[in-house]
Amino acid sequence: MYIDKKMIYIVMAVLLVLGLRSYLTDIDKLIDLLLSVPGILIAITFHEFAHAYTADKLGDDTPRNQGRLTLNPLGHLDPIGTVMLLFAKVGWGKPVEVNPRNYDRRFSMDKADAIVSIAGPTMNFFLALVFTTILCVIMKVANIKMFFSNGLLLSENMSTILYIITNMVFNTIIINIGLGIFNLIPLPPLDGSKVIKPFLPMNARGWFENNERVFEIIFVVLWIMGVLGDIISPIISASLQGILKLGFWVFGI
Repeated sequence: MYIDKKMIYIVMAVLLVLGLRSYLTDIDKLIDLLLSVPGILIAITFHEFAHAYTADKLGDDTPRNQGRLTLNPLGHLDPIGTVMLLFAKVGWGKPVEVNPRNYDRRFSMDKADAIVSIAGPTMNFFLALVFTTILCVIMKVANIKMFFSNGLLLSENMSTILYIITNMVFNTIIINIGLGIFNLIPLPPLDGSKVIKPFLPMNARGWFENNERVFEIIFVVLWIMGVLGDIISPIISASLQGILKLGFWVFGI
């Protein structure tokens, strides 16, 4: 069974257009949208770079030949995936193409592919930690206490510049957590589908590979129905709270 990815893009684009109304009528959401842009560029760029760099280190020069060993965001952005990240806080970049036959012999092709796949989400979680540290340093140096309101990080005594900086950093944390968790969903075409392959029994692995197109359709249906969002949103929220509590504890905030 074949699923046309253009149809996926069209369906998601329609859903995004329908959801734009809330951003045009809610100033807080519009501000949050604008403050999300740097975080989106950072999250996608480093996620895809991690895939490319890891594949290159494992012996596959395909990403290098295609110019994907770069931290230039323009080399990694997927139009629909970027817009999804902008409005839904979960999305994707332009997939890094690899040739598993080029991997060196330290690992089987499935294991090497899993390592390359897990590199992207791992990078996002690492960036979430880095920017949590940055946020905590800002709060400590500026001696400010912050609270949440309508998805924004606020303080009663905060200058405009400090407000912009802290919320850009905060959004970068959320987006990286969201992108990392979203991509670990074990359904094609997400990274999680390749991460689980080495752990499947041989028969199950073959069945999984033979039905990837079916799983892609299942993924699209579940996403459109909001099921996947309902599943991962609490995970993202819990992860965000956990990483912030850890940061606040380390810095004594």
